[in-house]
Amino acid sequence: MSERAVSFGAAAAAYEHFRPGYPLELVDEVLAYADRPVRTALEIGAGTGKATRVFAASGVAVTATDPDVAMLAELRRQVPDVADTIAVPFEDVPLDRPYDLVFAAASLHWTRSKGRWDRVAALLGAGGVFASFGGPTRLADPSLAEAVRTARAPFLRTDDVPSPDRTPVDAPMQWPGTELVAEDRFRDIRHSTLERRERITAAGYLGLLSTISAYLVLPDEDRRAAFASILRVLPGELDLDSDITLHLARLA
Repeated sequence: MSERAVSFGAAAAAYEHFRPGYPLELVDEVLAYADRPVRTALEIGAGTGKATRVFAASGVAVTATDPDVAMLAELRRQVPDVADTIAVPFEDVPLDRPYDLVFAAASLHWTRSKGRWDRVAALLGAGGVFASFGGPTRLADPSLAEAVRTARAPFLRTDDVPSPDRTPVDAPMQWPGTELVAEDRFRDIRHSTLERRERITAAGYLGLLSTISAYLVLPDEDRRAAFASILRVLPGELDLDSDITLHLARLA
């Protein structure tokens, strides 16, 4: 796994505090798509359980996997009713039983492309559902976003994670839908967007940045300097767009 993929454990508490969670509306959409009881789920890259908790609260027995033991320790504190946790990367998840649902919340891009869909298919029972959801958190004000990019530039060119298959951001179908439509084993590929905007303080925004892998892998001195430079251009409060893009597919 890449350095960025395994960088989150050092910031597990901050990740839990500053990262936004997921609404029950998202779970409702996934369960409605399934159109049958969803009793068990395997979660890929569960982190501190931002998505785990809303599925568990809806009665789904979630087995949460993550390669980082610190992230899973935080998850168990936050989601005591999680069915099970397994501290392994997705590529090493045991293929010992099928699940009704396999899902990934802002984590699928960290998995290895070779054999990805073979493993998803092997983890799903007949007619089982795969769901991937997440999306970047963006500053709503374009002029402020440009000011932040300029302030960050001496230390970090970009903090984005590029699309794994380089799909343009304005394409009608985004990754992983672009891969799913080419997979004969999956059908009824759907994608939708849940719009979301939130207002946070400058301190909250810096806290959010402190959980992003591009900053986590910077040398400490550069990270502190980047945050100080960004803070100088921030207003006291700001608006963030954090739309959730959801991709759904069913095992044929």
